[in-house]
Amino acid sequence: FREAVKDYLSDWCNENGYDLYTDGLKIYTTIDTRMQKYAEEAAWEQMEQLQKKFNNHWGNVNPWQDERHQEIPNFIENIAKRQPVYKYLEKHFNGNKDSIDYYLNLPHPVKLFSYNGTYETEMSTLDSIRYMEHFMHCGFVAIEPQTGHVKAWVGDLDFNTWKYDKVTAMRQPGSTFKLFVYTEAMNQGLTPCDRRMDSFFSMKVWDNEKKKEVIWAPTNANGYFTDYNMTLKSAFAQSINSVAVRVGQEVGIDRIIETAHKMGIKSPLHNTPSLALGASDVNLEELVNAYATVANNGRSHATILVTRILDRDGNEIYKSHEEDDEAIPYRSAFYMQQMLMAAMREPGGTSMNMWRYVRNYTD
Repeated sequence: FREAVKDYLSDWCNENGYDLYTDGLKIYTTIDTRMQKYAEEAAWEQMEQLQKKFNNHWGNVNPWQDERHQEIPNFIENIAKRQPVYKYLEKHFNGNKDSIDYYLNLPHPVKLFSYNGTYETEMSTLDSIRYMEHFMHCGFVAIEPQTGHVKAWVGDLDFNTWKYDKVTAMRQPGSTFKLFVYTEAMNQGLTPCDRRMDSFFSMKVWDNEKKKEVIWAPTNANGYFTDYNMTLKSAFAQSINSVAVRVGQEVGIDRIIETAHKMGIKSPLHNTPSLALGASDVNLEELVNAYATVANNGRSHATILVTRILDRDGNEIYKSHEEDDEAIPYRSAFYMQQMLMAAMREPGGTSMNMWRYVRNYTD
């Protein structure tokens, strides 16, 4: 979070002539230390369980495989080439591959992360990369919908081991992007009770790699279609891909992009049918902030990390702007709130585990 605050204030400091580290600034942030502690504990607990499942699934097989389950050649070596140690060896030995490979495979003392605590051992650079590439990662951010204030920020499991922030990392959002597909449907007058078919269909799409039109057919995660004319609420709750793509084509991908940007997505989005299934990269911060727009009855906020700054003499030199805007109509926001609750409460809902947790917690 401190690194995020530094990035958040970088432009402001440059524009106003302040040094973040030496000018004695008193910076008031939005973080809630109790929520931050809970978020770190929750991330650790959840990821430790997922890591065990991951390890049990892969066993002694390396997980860096392609879609045909073939190990990707030189995957570890290519990661090594991006490391400072490789650049040092390359310069020191004038690019001599044999010398570089020798030292990359030479055991030396290293510190490694584990869920039982960091430990020291002897391992080569390539082996340590192999070890670290078996870990799953996560990001966690909590944003107050009514203000845009960030209350908790977990960039990964251990900052000393992984400094690459997963909250701001660009990743495909997958089915979480369906929120924007159905929000635009509500904007255009549909309701959660309207029905669409869960059945096979295909369409022609442009393939940038092949430079030609190809036939694309969305599939469901469970591997089959029900051929049932289901309500949009049920389709959203169960994350049915075929219905999401149908609705995306019906309301228009360009309109979905416009709505997503109004709700808080800042990243560029590609106008393709697969966008309905989350094929364009976004980051977790903007995704959570966009979801907060629904929780805030359709009004959006910019994400706020810092509320005010005082100089060394106690003068206020910065105050956050906390205006909100209507991103979507209240009607659409209300319907999407019902859709999100359906994902927790309806049979087959993808968020039912969350609902069980909430009920157990409140009991």
